Amino acid sequence: MGRAGGANPEAAGDAAVLDRAVADLVRRTRFPVAFGGLAHEDAIHVTSIHGARTRSLEGLVVKASRGLGGRALVEKRPRLALDYGASRSITHDYDSAVLGEGISTLFAVPVMVAGRARGVIYCGSWAETPVGDVVARPAFAVAEELSSELRIREEVERRLAVAPARTEAAPMPADAREELRETYAELRSIAAAVDDPGIRARLARVERRLAALSSDSPASRFNLDVHLSPREVDVLACAALGATNAEIAATLRLREGTVKSYLQSAMAKLDASTRHAAVVTARRAGLLP
Repeated sequence: MGRAGGANPEAAGDAAVLDRAVADLVRRTRFPVAFGGLAHEDAIHVTSIHGARTRSLEGLVVKASRGLGGRALVEKRPRLALDYGASRSITHDYDSAVLGEGISTLFAVPVMVAGRARGVIYCGSWAETPVGDVVARPAFAVAEELSSELRIREEVERRLAVAPARTEAAPMPADAREELRETYAELRSIAAAVDDPGIRARLARVERRLAALSSDSPASRFNLDVHLSPREVDVLACAALGATNAEIAATLRLREGTVKSYLQSAMAKLDASTRHAAVVTARRAGLLP
């Protein structure tokens, strides 16, 4: 039976997100023990365990197609063993870990991101436990939430990797400036959905670089003693692209009335009578690209 070693460590951020999801499984399902891992080199490296009575699951590495989780990983669909020890539909490579914990019923749910299985989360019970829709639904919800957060993290990392470095350059062409502004607005919408403070801080640094790049010269800016809240910047960034209140609400997952309130607050702070004037002022002050 494989055990996770130091050769293939999971990224700390992804592992933390996974751990929160596994803890949620215990809180939101009827299963007393839950564990999970992300996929690396065709294997699931179990890094998070909650509710276990023994240490038999620690460091478990489940290979693709092997065991219950390995099948869930390859087939990209949930797998259930009501009586794990007697199941004939799976290999029993990991019996010493699973049965060592005393698990009878085991439920494995793959975590799908962009059509590929990023990992598997498991729910276990020490007695045979029927698994119907009511029991399975919370596990599916946790897997979907984990999938969304991992997908956001991947997109953030991709954008961070290609974000331009600040440099002194010739005036930016109009089409490049518009692309930069669209990227900035999208980064703001991504940041609004990210809980990880480290990722949010890195996004904020990239956003400031993008805002600085949009100015042809630091001398073209003027000092403005105004503080816009993050949400006010979010809605202004979307408004700068010509989005309606309804479109901004859909992008930022806010109520349309809430968007209107943020816009009015930003306009008042910027002493602007229209959203267009607010955007122009925010750009001149370096608050928007």
